[in-house]
Amino acid sequence: MKHLLSMADLGRGDVEELFRLAAHWKRRTKARVVTSPLAGRSLALVFEKPSLRTRVTFEVGMAQLGGTSVYLSAQDIGLGKRESVADVARNLGRWVDAIAARTFAQTTVEDLARHGGVPVINGLSDTEHPCQALADFFTLWERGLDLGRLRLAWVGDGNNVLHSLALLAALMGTELTAACPPGYEPDPAVFDAAQGLGGRISVTADVADAVKAADAVYTDVWVSMGQEAERERRLEAFSRYQLNERVLGFAKPGALVMHCLPAHRGEEITDSTLDGPTSVVLDQAENRLHVQKAVLLTLLGAGGVRP
Repeated sequence: MKHLLSMADLGRGDVEELFRLAAHWKRRTKARVVTSPLAGRSLALVFEKPSLRTRVTFEVGMAQLGGTSVYLSAQDIGLGKRESVADVARNLGRWVDAIAARTFAQTTVEDLARHGGVPVINGLSDTEHPCQALADFFTLWERGLDLGRLRLAWVGDGNNVLHSLALLAALMGTELTAACPPGYEPDPAVFDAAQGLGGRISVTADVADAVKAADAVYTDVWVSMGQEAERERRLEAFSRYQLNERVLGFAKPGALVMHCLPAHRGEEITDSTLDGPTSVVLDQAENRLHVQKAVLLTLLGAGGVRP
């Protein structure tokens, strides 16, 4: 594992080791045990898009592991405008030990990895969100759920989060069914790749079919960053794809509610569902910290540290 650009960069064994490592460091964090396996190491956060969870969890994660981080916004760099992505990568590679990038185009993350000479982590692109998918599956795993027997339902847009979830579900043997409005399905190439890994992955337009007997039901915003001009059209197209108590009723009793946040309450999900007794949304958000620490430790050669 040299980079984390896509879920396709990992095998099942890699994921299982990341989960064990994340659980180990989560226990130490909760116990307030202070160690510094990344002392003297630095992380550049290259962000074209604003962020709450991604920025805070990477910055806090590096600090808790004894390292440092520097945040670089779109205005600070002007990727591909003020300076080419390749030149930015070559410079950063002389100063820092790793790069976490939150970009629009997947090719930007790939170019940073190609030219930087240091590990690069995809903190989100329009194509994938591997850190989020890892945190999501870690949340299910730490609850003792058998990922190989799990049925996960997705309701909403066929977006970057769904792409990473599909690839990870295929690796872990999880059945995933996505309910998406016509015209808003996931990239068929990504789902073909997931199915090629042996994944039980499918897409339907029928919400009830997707959610039926699901162990967990996941949704995300209908209008992502960069899609604001499509808002009214999207709200109309997705009006029947809200995750609410009626839809949750198709799932197994006690089915978990998942959302990667931020949530547009009253659009893709209701308050009663998001804040309900089976919601694990805040667990998912917290686990971004622990999983990303495991990724950083692994990429920077400190994954075996168990002080």
